[in-house]
Amino acid sequence: MIRILFICHGNICRSPMAEFVMKDLAEKAGVADRFGIASAATSREEIQRDARTGRDVGSPVYPPAKKKLAEHGIDCGGKTARQLTKADYDYYDLLVCMDQWNVRNALRILGSDPDGKLKNLLDFAGRPGDEVADPWYTGDFEATWEDVLAGCRGLLEAVK
Repeated sequence: MIRILFICHGNICRSPMAEFVMKDLAEKAGVADRFGIASAATSREEIQRDARTGRDVGSPVYPPAKKKLAEHGIDCGGKTARQLTKADYDYYDLLVCMDQWNVRNALRILGSDPDGKLKNLLDFAGRPGDEVADPWYTGDFEATWEDVLAGCRGLLEAVK
């Protein structure tokens, strides 16, 4: 099984979109059983500590991102934000970031990348160095959808 973790800043827009697009593509290609796919954040901005239980509670997928996925028949219900951990490095085979800021912040959490697992999503779309724009700031969820779809298609071909 190939384990892939998609990473962005808050884990409410780009990385969950990539997580669920990749799951959908793998399912449609008949190879879903070959993958373990999830997503995480480099920040804790979308994660709160429940005072009663002491547990972390993540925000759900941002409504416009959820809507964009739903427009393409993809359900992301139940997904909540979580932060990247050092243990994720050992568990996942690939850690796929949306932009270089995510790579830098992931390295801050992980310490290093001795196995070369940290990748940029759009490298898989034949667009090395390009970044998936953050729709939290741009408001352009269609452009993010197109980038995520292109990156996930290329990633699926690369690892199939």
